[in-house]
Amino acid sequence: MSDNGATGANGNGSNGNGAAGGRRALALVPKADAPQKMKDFKTDQEVRWCPGCGDYAILAAVQSFLPELGLRRENITFVSGIGCSSRFPYYMNTYGFHSIHGRAPAIATGLASSRPDLSVWVVTGDGDALSIGGNHLIHALRRNVNLKILLFNNRIYGLTKGQYSPTSELGKITKSTPMGSLDAPFNPISLAIGAEGSFVARTIDSDRKHLQSVLRAAAEHQGTALVEIYQNCNIFNDGAFEPLKDASVRDDITVRLEHGEPIVFGSERQKALRRTPNGSFEVVNVADVDPSEIAVHDAHNPDPSQAFALSRLDSPAFEHTPIGIFRQVERPSYDELMSAQVEEAIRTQGKGDLAALLSSGDTWRVD
Repeated sequence: MSDNGATGANGNGSNGNGAAGGRRALALVPKADAPQKMKDFKTDQEVRWCPGCGDYAILAAVQSFLPELGLRRENITFVSGIGCSSRFPYYMNTYGFHSIHGRAPAIATGLASSRPDLSVWVVTGDGDALSIGGNHLIHALRRNVNLKILLFNNRIYGLTKGQYSPTSELGKITKSTPMGSLDAPFNPISLAIGAEGSFVARTIDSDRKHLQSVLRAAAEHQGTALVEIYQNCNIFNDGAFEPLKDASVRDDITVRLEHGEPIVFGSERQKALRRTPNGSFEVVNVADVDPSEIAVHDAHNPDPSQAFALSRLDSPAFEHTPIGIFRQVERPSYDELMSAQVEEAIRTQGKGDLAALLSSGDTWRVD
């Protein structure tokens, strides 16, 4: 700590199998002795991001929502890798670890597995998580470790001054791709669902109400929760998500997902999604279809195919972009399973003796 200082897909904590996970996820984390405020999670460190960076909005949203959880600050930990977003632990009055490039999920896995009394958060970016850290990310997701991953996606390398990233669009002209990127970009939501992530969501830096509702749901989820946050880099990739923020068009392209609700959107709720015979989704006019044809969002469906199909809607350029919780399912977390194995080993074999183990078998002394 700085010396200076279950929810449903709509974040209401009442839907289906998400509630049981919510009760387990934080059950072992000690509660604060007194009510907390946003200022309790601020440090006296100068926040060093470029003026206008979307990271400021995310930091404020996290600091203002954490008091709602009522957890002891000493039992909350933020682990980051390398990048602009990875300065996050300095600005949170909790324990934190500014680790090495791409390895934050691996470090957080060890922490969450050995300390079930902690609420463990990973803060990473599209370069840190999906390039050098891609391997660690997918294994954390498939293992379902009880940690929360905030993936700040600005579609650029900001800290190293504007090179293309794994989420940059095809043809993106940057300092490292002067004639345009040839790499097909990762879709972080599709990637997480493909890795069998049990909680996968997307939100936007400038929509605080939505951002906090998703964070709340992620915090209470038992297992790995990945939250992609569209974050504007106003220096090296300004306006990357402008269509989703432009009041004149955003309602017609933003698809807000709520578990158990028909997927209807548009400035006048005039559009909807319908499942096609091949399993994908298509946009239809509400007036042109029978209400029974309109897809109903089911974030708790164990089959990830519907969530994956939803994740493909934003291609090629935010034509229709879902935000909210794509997938929220219950399955055993890695730390629970590991703890059960350790308890069984102790029950059947005894506690063991580390010194005896190290000196057993073929050992010798070197003088």
